[in-house]
Parts: sequence; structure tokens; C-alpha cells
Amino acid sequence: MAHRSLDQLDKKILRLIAEDARIPFLEVARECKVSGAAIHQRIQKLTNLGILKGSQFIIDPEKIGYETCAFMGLNLKNPENFDEVVEALKKIPEVVECHFTTGEYDLFIKVYAQNNHHLLNIIHDKLQALGLARSVSIISYNAVIDRPLPINDFAVGEYSEPVEE
Repeated sequence: MAHRSLDQLDKKILRLIAEDARIPFLEVARECKVSGAAIHQRIQKLTNLGILKGSQFIIDPEKIGYETCAFMGLNLKNPENFDEVVEALKKIPEVVECHFTTGEYDLFIKVYAQNNHHLLNIIHDKLQALGLARSVSIISYNAVIDRPLPINDFAVGEYSEPVEE
């Protein structure tokens, strides 16, 4: 197994599609001065390597009625139930992120709710039932920075798992 580094074409493709996931491959090809087939092959390679993990439309939560965004630190009564709690969190649609972290909390989650009353119901009816010792909620007023990672001149392979070529 060898570590793989991205070449300049890979990085340019990633920069372009990070800006606009809906950019046509032919436009990417023109920008990169290669054929459309070459772009298709590179995208497939980046996907197979796990560098690209699909594409998605980003929905503005407020526009569909979710006005409250909260981050929550969770402490479990029984940390050995971690896997079961994570599986239960996956079934709560308002939980959009879950992180196993260092520090004060066993888990750190991101939740969207329609309003503060809905958030209270999620905490009381859905989260407390998971066996929490305690939770701490932080409500976000607004995300002032929300962007993809920059594609810089670094070798991806230096910090990633080795992949077979």
C-alpha cells in the first residue's frame, strides 16, 4: 500500500466542484483544459478513494420552518452504552450531526428545531430517554462562517489512511 497525493488537476477539480457541486463536467473540463472523459474518470477515482463522498443540495433550515439550531454536549449515565445511544440518535431526524469528542462531553450533537419549545420537547421526550446523566445546550443565533474546506497545495496522503494504487 502506498500513500496517494493529489496532483494539480485533482486539486483544481476539487476547488471547482466545492464552489458549485452542480457545475457541469464539461465546464470543469474547459476550466482544466482536459476532456470531459478525463473529468469523469478523475471524479470516479476521487469517489473510489473516498475523497469525494457524493454531492447534495443544501437546504436552508429556516426556510423550511426550523428556526432554532442548537449544539448539545451529552454525558451518558452509562458510557458503555455509547453504540446504542448513537444508533438511537440516528433515529431522531432533528439530530443532524453527532461527534464523539474529547473533553467534557461523551457526545456533541447538532440539532435543528422549529423553535425553542420544539427543542425542549426533543430534549425531554427524545434525548433524556437515551440515558443521559446531563446535557448542556448552546443555541446558535446565526452561522457567520459556513464554508467547505479549502483545497490547498498539500499532499492528502500525508495525513490519510494508505490506499492501494
